[in-house]
Amino acid sequence: MIIDAILYLLWTGCQWRALPKDFPPYATVQGYFYCWRDDGTWPRIIQVLVARARRQAGRDPAPRAGIIDSQSVPTTESGGPRGVDAGKRIKGRKRHIVTDTEGFLLAAQVHPANIQDPHGAVPLLHVVRQAYPSLRHIFADRVYRGEQLRHAIADCGPWTIEIVQRPPGVKGFQLLPRRWVVERTLAWTGRCRRLAKDFEATTASATAWVQLANLRLLSRRLARA
Repeated sequence: MIIDAILYLLWTGCQWRALPKDFPPYATVQGYFYCWRDDGTWPRIIQVLVARARRQAGRDPAPRAGIIDSQSVPTTESGGPRGVDAGKRIKGRKRHIVTDTEGFLLAAQVHPANIQDPHGAVPLLHVVRQAYPSLRHIFADRVYRGEQLRHAIADCGPWTIEIVQRPPGVKGFQLLPRRWVVERTLAWTGRCRRLAKDFEATTASATAWVQLANLRLLSRRLARA
């Protein structure tokens, strides 16, 4: 019932106090959410589900390639760290994620939107390497080009960062190889109303809801099979 209540909050976007009476008291559900957020329960569950989903798709359970991208989202007046993404003109936070080539979430972090993508990618890729030591190849857009990012993550082993470029002379929308996979995952995440905006006071809670959205996606996919 606790998990059902947390997923209900994620899907409907209601406030903690608006949790229906069919579920346990909201303070109990909230306590479990914060406890599992802080002890790393959600990433561990996702890691197990990713391995099962990849095996189900006929892939090696341990991914060797990933795709990185970020999404800037506005925040509410609830407070907490935030910044301005000058490129997208959004005041809020960035959801920075790495997926495998199937679109399954490998790692996620939320940080203020004024942190540039190459800087925000450093702690994220360190987390990925700890959870998935076999991962060596990263597909990224041109924001991540240059040697600065490669030098920053050199201490956690060899990496190959492949920049997916837009074809020369193309204007407007263009479906780019590999890049569309991570963008599709961000779109799937946006189906949950709790993630329509960033309502959280802390980046830790914001990260946990992104993880839960992908946990929900993985569990539903495995259940259908």
